[in-house]
Amino acid sequence: MAIVDIGHPAFACYDLEATLAFYAKLGIHESFRLLQDDGSLMLIYLHVAGDRFIEVFPNGPAPQERPTKHSFMHLCLAVEDIETFVEEIRGQGIAIEIEPKMGLDFNTQAWISDPDGNKIELMEISAKSPQVAIRDGSKFPASERLTPAPKVSPQVDW
Repeated sequence: MAIVDIGHPAFACYDLEATLAFYAKLGIHESFRLLQDDGSLMLIYLHVAGDRFIEVFPNGPAPQERPTKHSFMHLCLAVEDIETFVEEIRGQGIAIEIEPKMGLDFNTQAWISDPDGNKIELMEISAKSPQVAIRDGSKFPASERLTPAPKVSPQVDW
């Protein structure tokens, strides 16, 4: 038995149309819907890339009505050219909460939020990153981990 991948993140959304429009601006579009036995909408699959999807459940609570304690921190979307991507989505009216900066893992990241307040990290993977080293079968040198970088993760309210 082995885990082979992450299946998908799933979010409850308050305003389905706003959520679909937001993710469409990121290039993530509706792929298919699953219906309840009575024909009502159960969830929508949004296609990210390849076999990657996000599940969106309608009729979630309004952001101000949600409990403040949670364990979800963020969804990370890998992008090829973060500067271009950020400018494209900014042009579509998406607010950039944290502009592109290098993170501790040498990847460049920026931060946005969807209409339900879910934090989304946009990440351009660097050839110097531990993710690439591990993917390519190498070990990430411990000395590389000591390189200081600015903190760019958003504050988390636990």
